[in-house]
Amino acid sequence: MGIQEDLEQCKNRAEHEEVREPLMDKKNQSGEQDGSFAQSSSKESAWMVYLSTFVAVCGSFAFGSCAGYSSPTENAVREDLSLSLAEYSVFGSILTFGAMIGAITSGPIADFIGRKGALRVATSFCIAGWLAIYFAQGVLALDLGRLATGYGMGVFSYVVPVFIAEIAPKNLRGALTATNQLMICGGVSVAFIIGTVLTWRALALTGLVPCAILVFGLFLIPESPRWLAKRGREEEFQTALQKLRGKEADIYQEATEIKEYIETLERLPKARFLDLFQRRYLRSVIIGVGLMVFQQFGGINGVCFYVSNIFESAGFSPSLGTIIYAILQVVVTALNTIVIDKAGRKPLLLVSASGLILGCLITAISFYLKVNELAVKSVPALTLTGILLYIGSFSAGMGAVPWVIMSEIFPINIKGVAGSLATLVNWFGAWAISYTYNYLMSWSSYGTFILYAAINALAIVFVVMVVPETKGRTLEQIQAAINT
Repeated sequence: MGIQEDLEQCKNRAEHEEVREPLMDKKNQSGEQDGSFAQSSSKESAWMVYLSTFVAVCGSFAFGSCAGYSSPTENAVREDLSLSLAEYSVFGSILTFGAMIGAITSGPIADFIGRKGALRVATSFCIAGWLAIYFAQGVLALDLGRLATGYGMGVFSYVVPVFIAEIAPKNLRGALTATNQLMICGGVSVAFIIGTVLTWRALALTGLVPCAILVFGLFLIPESPRWLAKRGREEEFQTALQKLRGKEADIYQEATEIKEYIETLERLPKARFLDLFQRRYLRSVIIGVGLMVFQQFGGINGVCFYVSNIFESAGFSPSLGTIIYAILQVVVTALNTIVIDKAGRKPLLLVSASGLILGCLITAISFYLKVNELAVKSVPALTLTGILLYIGSFSAGMGAVPWVIMSEIFPINIKGVAGSLATLVNWFGAWAISYTYNYLMSWSSYGTFILYAAINALAIVFVVMVVPETKGRTLEQIQAAINT
């Protein structure tokens, strides 16, 4: 609706309808062929999309490697460099501050130098950070390295899902974008497992592996066609889209729709931060930011960062519990990538949030029983059940789907600014929950999980009332529907 209002200021209504028609009506007439691989009638043409996705999600794996580094290395780093607990706490938490800076700058960088350029920037910071950690002889180099890897994480967290969403056809977009979360989980799990057998310096070097693959892989894949079209690089746009859809594919219809949509958006003034709160963009911003708020404030980073302590306090083996936790997280996230384009985004979010509520309540009951010394023998089993249900439910929907939807709902002319805002909110939430978790547990262990359950209940209301279903629709169709 906002796009329509702006165009009416420049053109009469008849001209406006002519601009809007190919973005909606013609798409609906074209059926499944629109924006998908059906137009080439050959699945063999998908290989470039898969290769591009693989290269991009190496950034997600690098993200996970950064996030999972501090847990298995705490004792060794503190002993080798004589760090106090406070100094190591700064080392662990400064990652989040770097990520917030990365989130703020990721959108403008991706808009200015392209999605591939932004991936190169993030990779460079991660490489520099890992090398600083490896060679560190004191706390300063250690913290600077951690800050640099955090910055790379912040950029990756926005650019990877956006790049995948912009190169993938609509019938594969959800599954491919969800591999972002799968690779993050994989990176965390691998760092945790191999961190138990490698020295902390050797573990830092393993963080360079996905970065190296990304550096070389970026030379083999095309830039986002939508970004090229937005920058007016017509020949490169056509070449990139043809590579992604296959040599024999007829890209005329898809290319025309992308260009017409971008031409429509180009008639609008360049988006600034305050523009996000204008009527034409407000629904997209509410959806994107709202999902990030509920993803983080539902308690995931409190549980994730302190899962060993949770199991230990409940009388269950922390090492065994954490390994089961990590394996379950990867398995469920992998299954999520398979069903996301079949089940749809909203059903997964609703099932996920329902499971999170139940997991929180079971965990709250276990802590209540422990505090009041009731049925003490059942506490370990209840805690394990609650936490595993919680992480399984999170991985089934709330972990990956908000990032998928964020990559789909923002019009391309505000995607950089809006994406940076959503990613910043996400990282702020990650910091807030991880910082307040211990204080909340000191206040009331079972009350903490009841609070998280209440927030996840609000998430269900939000998804039902505000979030649209985006399954099986092109990015242009999604954004046209939201803004009408």
